[in-house]
Amino acid sequence: MSLMLRRNLRALLLVFAMFALGMGIAAYILSNQRLRFPLLEQAPIKLSMELANAQAVAPGQGQTVRVSGVQIGEIGNVELRDGYAVVELLIQPEYDGVIRDDATALLRPKTPLKDMFLEVDPGRGDAMREGDVVPVENTLPDVNPDEFLAMLDADTRDYVKLLVNGAGRGLDGRGRDLREVFRLFEPTHRDLARVSSAVATRRTELRRLVTSLDRLSGELGGKEDELAGLVDSAATVFRSYAAEDRNISRAVRELPAALRQTTATLGDVERLAEVLGPATENLRPAVRALGRSQVALRPFAREAAPLLEDPIRPLVRRARPVVRDLRPAAQHLASATPDLRRTFTTVNRFFNMAAYNPRGREDPTVPGREEGYLFWLAWVAHQSANIFSTADAHGPFRPSLVSGSCQFFRSIVAQDPEMEFLMNLTPLLTNPELCGE
Repeated sequence: MSLMLRRNLRALLLVFAMFALGMGIAAYILSNQRLRFPLLEQAPIKLSMELANAQAVAPGQGQTVRVSGVQIGEIGNVELRDGYAVVELLIQPEYDGVIRDDATALLRPKTPLKDMFLEVDPGRGDAMREGDVVPVENTLPDVNPDEFLAMLDADTRDYVKLLVNGAGRGLDGRGRDLREVFRLFEPTHRDLARVSSAVATRRTELRRLVTSLDRLSGELGGKEDELAGLVDSAATVFRSYAAEDRNISRAVRELPAALRQTTATLGDVERLAEVLGPATENLRPAVRALGRSQVALRPFAREAAPLLEDPIRPLVRRARPVVRDLRPAAQHLASATPDLRRTFTTVNRFFNMAAYNPRGREDPTVPGREEGYLFWLAWVAHQSANIFSTADAHGPFRPSLVSGSCQFFRSIVAQDPEMEFLMNLTPLLTNPELCGE
């Protein structure tokens, strides 16, 4: 037996593989055919919905239940009960509680062949549980074209035929243009859909608005004289506006510039407010202490008042002419201040550059030390003093050679006796070998 298994092992494995592949394909096909596996999938939630007409609704055809275009379940069995068609809704478990007790539904076709689906507005009431029924008052069946046309009289039918035939002739061969028109209307349709959705979510507010308008109309119905007076006053106001047409036009022309300036000013004010808020918070302690500081300043103010009144006030009066004379000079100085500021800024930059020492804080013994220009300027001054000094070890002046005759030196000494000492001429003039008579 084992020998036979070993000989046919490959064929046996192939049979098992084909069986597994067949089972997988069968499971895939059955899952796409809406077959529920009881042990693997949860049972759907069963709700019921009454319809006045359930034509073209066929159980088991995959006709869906949708909320806002999203499929949440399928249509199950259909039965007749008390003259109404009761449609079973098989809701997927993850959408439990989506449909409310005030939900409304519309039976609509997906294709011209009446492939139906059920469009549900979930409502805002309490969540429906399994077995609950949506009453027929909250549902609308599909309307066939013949039912719509049956409501029209003969003349209206003829007009509709003419309209349809004229539209057919006008659109003949212009499908691309019509598609372009629909494409251009797409943003409008999208905005209208948003508006409709917003209006749909505000039913209570709209009901209140209609009620308020009804009350307002009732109140205005008994006040004809007041309304007439209001209309006359409005007419007078509008005539006044019409007389000021030119001024209003000028104001409208200047309004954009004013709005731009207002916007810029508000931006500056916003930045000021952002800074002013924290500054105000920080100033609160100082403001709280301001009262105590003023109380503490009272003795100083009592002592300073006589001083301000007696010595300082006459001084200010006498200084007024001087201040008036100084005003032109101060104005010229104010006009020259920007140039002086630029000049001193340039000079400051020059001295900063001269004093810049990128590595001056380092150890002087470290190689690569960089000194600033002021260091080398002092070094040059020091070396210049050494090179061009007028003193040496023998005295404050360096020895110099002055040549001349004895008669020349005697005339200098006769004119200025001090020169004999300064020029050290005594040894020369008293030496008989040099200046003998």
